[in-house]
Amino acid sequence: MIICCGEALIDMLQVSVRGIGDVFTLYPGGSPYNTAITIGKLGVPVKFLGRISDDSFGEILVNRLKKNSVGDELVKRSGQNTTLAFVKHEKTREAQYIFYSEGTADRSLQLDDLPAKLPFDTKCILFGSIAMTMEPIATTLESFILREGSRKNTDQMDGAPVISFDPNIRPFMIKDKAAYTSRFEKWLAASTIAKISSEDFKFIYPRLDPEKALQKVLTMGPWLVICTLGPKGAVALLRRNDGSVIKAAAPGVSVKVTDTVGAGDTFHGAFLAWLEMKGKMSRSALASLSENDLYNALLFANKAAAINCSRPGVAPPGRKEIDGLKVPESKTKAPAAKAAPVKKTAPGKTAPAAKAAPAKTAPAKKAAKKK
Repeated sequence: MIICCGEALIDMLQVSVRGIGDVFTLYPGGSPYNTAITIGKLGVPVKFLGRISDDSFGEILVNRLKKNSVGDELVKRSGQNTTLAFVKHEKTREAQYIFYSEGTADRSLQLDDLPAKLPFDTKCILFGSIAMTMEPIATTLESFILREGSRKNTDQMDGAPVISFDPNIRPFMIKDKAAYTSRFEKWLAASTIAKISSEDFKFIYPRLDPEKALQKVLTMGPWLVICTLGPKGAVALLRRNDGSVIKAAAPGVSVKVTDTVGAGDTFHGAFLAWLEMKGKMSRSALASLSENDLYNALLFANKAAAINCSRPGVAPPGRKEIDGLKVPESKTKAPAAKAAPVKKTAPGKTAPAAKAAPAKTAPAKKAAKKK
């Protein structure tokens, strides 16, 4: 089972209505919330952990969780208002966001709201996004991740769960970049998987290209680092138990794009769901993935994100839709290139010994972008 923790809010998406002009349409959202919906739609056991308002917007959020087979047993209801995010689209720019979140339910998650013990079958915890830029939820989730990620006892399946981090950075939410970067690297050190978009890397490490940024992140603690590249697909580096590093890249999938909101969340959820469906969701199994495994997981996630982009709002696909989306043969061959070996510098840390070979990805017309 996978637990997704963080914000749950209402996205107000700008649309044009004939005879009226621009209006805003309501969609349930929040990066970890969207990811939980994706996982649930793919038939993988998942629960959402967070605080949700008991106002009418909160009812919409909880009802959508239930409708998509996401457990709400770890949700704390609150009399505080629901966070609202107004999203404006412009043809030549990324989606623009305005958040109304002061004193709202989701950002007010406290340590007392956390379960003392997670369900026995918890295999993965996902965290990140704008929740990590707001207090007190950022400190609450940081404490939770550090607690669960360092657990040594074996009272749950496979010991400590896989920790998967998606920063989903919104620069306008970050008032002190240096302070955020310091905490960002602390969260990386506690993570097993880091899924980071090329746009995130441009903000956090502007002087590094995505490949060098991936290598840098791999030295900080995660075993698997993934960079989503918009229409160019995704590339990943995996550090194995023997210290070697393997690399895989999967191309973007061409679709008629309607809306890119939630594409990165859908990618993340589909990738984790693939690991769970294939029996690979554990720290030991993750470190033993083959290049072909990694490629197939990336392609599965790219297809899911592309389908999401073909319809308005956050509308992740089911398993049959993903399996039914055919990709040209020339784009579905797994790359055989290996990344350069890495040299250990400290317990649990590694540093790259040489530059990895460039990722080979097939061009695509349009595909999923990060939310």
